[in-house]
Amino acid sequence: MTNAPDTTRCPHLLSPLRVGDLDLPNRVIMAPLTRSRSRQPGDVPTEMNARHYAQRAGMGLLIAEATYVALVGKAYGMIPGITNDEQASGWRLVTDAVHERGGRIFLQLFHGGRVGHLGLSGGQTPVAPSAIRANAKTYLEAGGGKVDVDEPRALGADEIPGVIGQFVDAAKRAMDAGFDGVELHGANSYILDQFTRDGSNRRTDDWGGTLEKRLRFPLAVARGVAEAIGPGRLGYRISPAGTGNSMSDSDPVATFTALGAGLGEIGIACLHSAEWAEDAGLARRSTDAAFAAFKHAASGNPASGVTISNSGYAPETADAWIAKGGADAVAFGTLAIANPDLVERIRAGAPLNEADPSTYYGGGEAGYNDYPTMQQAT
Repeated sequence: MTNAPDTTRCPHLLSPLRVGDLDLPNRVIMAPLTRSRSRQPGDVPTEMNARHYAQRAGMGLLIAEATYVALVGKAYGMIPGITNDEQASGWRLVTDAVHERGGRIFLQLFHGGRVGHLGLSGGQTPVAPSAIRANAKTYLEAGGGKVDVDEPRALGADEIPGVIGQFVDAAKRAMDAGFDGVELHGANSYILDQFTRDGSNRRTDDWGGTLEKRLRFPLAVARGVAEAIGPGRLGYRISPAGTGNSMSDSDPVATFTALGAGLGEIGIACLHSAEWAEDAGLARRSTDAAFAAFKHAASGNPASGVTISNSGYAPETADAWIAKGGADAVAFGTLAIANPDLVERIRAGAPLNEADPSTYYGGGEAGYNDYPTMQQAT
């Protein structure tokens, strides 16, 4: 008698879900994970990256790593871009490999804003909503020592439409490269987050000051991308209580409630929250408020309103969180790194591989494409 997989294990996590224009076979999402393994020079994805994502195509949706939309927005060494045809061709290797395995994949688009360095941007000074230097470090090459980020200059009001256009152009290029959609990186201290929060946005013009004006830039980016590729192909990531790279906000519950409502009104497919923070209670309240406002504003729109939680969940706690209504799906980072067959392992109740943090950034296949599947481990 064979031991059949326990199909009752994590039934909520393994159930199908409609996200915008896509039907997902399960609610296991691969979180966007910077791995600093693009080909140099040029920041171009390669066959090695294609193998990595294809191995994980059984997850309901893959969200590929943060990818810069402009060279001045490149925040770290060896990360990929989506600014030219060569980079897009590299990403086509990835999307073709994932689709051949029956998977679905979004590209996460970002601009580092004040998290930048002249050595990464071809000598261009980093740009931000305000000329406030972050207490942050970056690396110019994977494995190299960290250096302080450079002081940014404040974007002129006349320059801001051009930055919005960079996101829109990158989204179009991503779709041409075969992605099923894109996620805007509005979390973790980068430019969309910098405009959103009052600790980093000290402007007094139409792009800062009041909450409504601070949200003008991120919502303009979301609206522009939605118009270009369709709202059912667009997600947005937030980290309401994150304090990394010296980020802060005087009232994150109010700020992200308003942002969630605005994104819901645009009708984007999903809102994804990184819930980890020094103040876990504030992170929970802020995320819950953003999710509630997003769902309320999106009610009646079948292509919108899906919420994704991300905060070190185990499969069992993720299943319970979905069952409780805390979110519609859960994104996994560390577990996705170490377990290319994560969905199959969850379904079978199999042990999970442990990730090796020493191989997270830079390098080759080791710690990237060599984690064993259940079959390889037996």
